[in-house]
Amino acid sequence: MMATNPEIPFSKFHGLGNDFLIARGKGLPGSLADLARSICDRHFGVGADGFLVVLPPKVKKHEARVRFFNADGSEAEMSGNGIRCVGAFLSLESRPSRTLNIETPAGVKSLRLVGSRRGTWTFRVSMGKPVLDPRKIPFRGVKGRGPVVGFRLPTQRGILPVTVTSMGNPHCSVFVADFERIGWARLGREIEISPLFPNRTNVEFVRVISRKEIAVRFWERGVGVTSASGTGSCAAVVASVLNRRTGRKVRVRTVAGNLEVTWPKGGEITLTGPVQLVARGSYYPWP
Repeated sequence: MMATNPEIPFSKFHGLGNDFLIARGKGLPGSLADLARSICDRHFGVGADGFLVVLPPKVKKHEARVRFFNADGSEAEMSGNGIRCVGAFLSLESRPSRTLNIETPAGVKSLRLVGSRRGTWTFRVSMGKPVLDPRKIPFRGVKGRGPVVGFRLPTQRGILPVTVTSMGNPHCSVFVADFERIGWARLGREIEISPLFPNRTNVEFVRVISRKEIAVRFWERGVGVTSASGTGSCAAVVASVLNRRTGRKVRVRTVAGNLEVTWPKGGEITLTGPVQLVARGSYYPWP
């Protein structure tokens, strides 16, 4: 008799082209890392930058708990675009209140729905305070409490001054005058696995347009090039403020649209951006 393969219901959303597959955690088969690799494969699976597993919260007053898996099966602590997609997933399923509290490995994140129309939502996320202590990022390049600004990072293109932070996950920000001339994707691949980052790192390449606007290209840990990144946008703004290149309210221009990031002095960062529903269906992880 032929064995019955599990059917996994999923929803697919994207935040400015940074796309995620979302499923409820109950009854998922086998290793979640293996499942993430298979379902995210763009040729043999459904295809996405990440796989998000929604679980019951540990604290009853919260709406959900979420685990973030990259396309390579590695688990991330946080995703700014991903958590907005989870907010849309919860709104689509149960139409909860306009404020959602979601548990993540990087702490509880509060989302506020600021707008919606058919298949599209806009959320403002309280992302918390950036981590600037290199021991907590973690980053092995310097001693002391940070912030790590202008660190001279050795690369194949020579020494690059970088700013190292964390938004619950590690980030390395590089300021550039021209994206293509520097070969940012190749550099991102190299910097991600630098031994100075024991947990690897996300990399942002930042071009300052004005005191209120920056353009960013993203190399994400465990994924590669993505069209946008929520935590990466926040880290890019933190780096811009620390290097005195922008103010504290900044529009982040990605290849697929804009995100708004605000970092009040001494306060928490807020990230505002859209989410769009792409598809709903079932995935069959054939052996």
